[in-house]
Amino acid sequence: MKKYINHLVSISLVAFFLINHAFAGNKQRIGQAGASQLLINPWAQSSGLGEANVANITGFEGIFGNIAGTARINRTELVFSNTNWLKGTDINLNAFGLSQKVGDVGVLSLSVMTMTWGEIVKTTVSLPDGDGSTFSPNLTNIGVSYAKEFSNSIYGGITMRVVSEQLSNLGAIGVAFDAGIQYITGSREQIKFGVTMKNVGPTMKVTGDGMAVRGTAYADGPIETIEMRSAEYELPSLIKLGASYDFDLGENNQLTLMGAFTENSFSKNQYHGGMEYSFRQILKIRGGYIYEEGITSDTDRSTVFTGMSAGISLQIPLKKGSDTKFGIDYSYRDTDPFNGVHSIGLRISL
Repeated sequence: MKKYINHLVSISLVAFFLINHAFAGNKQRIGQAGASQLLINPWAQSSGLGEANVANITGFEGIFGNIAGTARINRTELVFSNTNWLKGTDINLNAFGLSQKVGDVGVLSLSVMTMTWGEIVKTTVSLPDGDGSTFSPNLTNIGVSYAKEFSNSIYGGITMRVVSEQLSNLGAIGVAFDAGIQYITGSREQIKFGVTMKNVGPTMKVTGDGMAVRGTAYADGPIETIEMRSAEYELPSLIKLGASYDFDLGENNQLTLMGAFTENSFSKNQYHGGMEYSFRQILKIRGGYIYEEGITSDTDRSTVFTGMSAGISLQIPLKKGSDTKFGIDYSYRDTDPFNGVHSIGLRISL
């Protein structure tokens, strides 16, 4: 047991050192990364907790919070989620995922997330009010993950994610990697620790016909096609560490407190706190808060989020005595301006 603890601590310290020195940013780097949709959580359970459950997240939603959490899936889990992002903007996210137990200790997962803005009027320099046509931007992330139970206390996993950003005549494709570890201890397995590194990968670059324009290279020169160069941009790398503790409140009730810290490379660092009450593992009510510098001030806040989040889940067996369960999740994240972020998800555990 001591050997496993030493390994976990060593890996956590090495991961923190790498992010802090190789990728860590400061206020001067805020906004310099691209592919920021990698930071958006489309899943209702973890978003309702303020993403504080990096240590105790279990099931498919570990694909975003900490991939190690998927290692505790017993057989098969199917998940779908729809998010109304910043209600009133017509931005929507749809996410789908599948996890399957492979062998005695491994779990293989597939995840897909798409983000759409609807139809946008196409404008040009000569027609600033539009030329009568429209286009629809699309962001897509496709991830393949593998997680494994290394012992009764140690779980770990890794994700490879393909990132696609497409406009009508421009696009960029990249690859991002996530990795995570969870450690569970205590007489009732009530104490949990976790660390995850996310969005580590090579730079991305925009290419396509939209980088070319018709014009002259010099005065009185001939009309020709001129291709502009696009700068490469980095991914929004981060590392997150967390812990949680389960309190048994009688035979059918449980209260879990959790906290986490996120070291962001290209935005402010964040502190996460969350609490979840569970009744017989059927009904779960949760709330969370994400704090970052200036978030409590209307003038100093640099994010649309105010920090508060809440959610609820209901999970019932589809057949008496069966392990097959159906669940529905909802979360709300408060924003100012706009009317918040609303996520609703459906789960089937086979």
